[in-house]
Amino acid sequence: MKKFRKILLVFLSIALVFLVFMFWYQNEYAMDHAQEYEVNSPAENSRLLLATQGSDFKNAITTAIVDYYKTESVYIKVIDISALVGVNPNNYDALLIIHTWENWKPPSAVKSFMDRTKDYRDKTVVLTTSGEGSYKMEGVDAFTGESILDETPNYVGQIINKLNPLLKL
Repeated sequence: MKKFRKILLVFLSIALVFLVFMFWYQNEYAMDHAQEYEVNSPAENSRLLLATQGSDFKNAITTAIVDYYKTESVYIKVIDISALVGVNPNNYDALLIIHTWENWKPPSAVKSFMDRTKDYRDKTVVLTTSGEGSYKMEGVDAFTGESILDETPNYVGQIINKLNPLLKL
């Protein structure tokens, strides 16, 4: 009986350490909620939806994209990825989704949005970040990389090159 008790104690200790680690990891690396806002009038010639998560890297990308298009005739709506559930892609000329690969998969809001809007992938641009920098959803043409602030101009340039034709600029 003592042997069984020792094995059970070791197993429970390992499980507890694992749970503490997962809790710490989630708190340390979880994305913040992105602030929702709009730039320019919804009556503009082109309409861009930018769905993102909050982090220094993603905020830098978002700010650079908004700064680039705010002087153009482009309506820009920035939302958190959790709000993708209510988005109708018909209302936009281009959609930009910036998200992190979390717990070895994309966030559920992004996955379900991409699944329900397969017919609109030709006007959707995706940037997926991950620790390794190469993870992305199967069947989705996405830019991938690590969240390195020094690489922001590179990603912004690539994204703008994809968005300009969609926004007819």
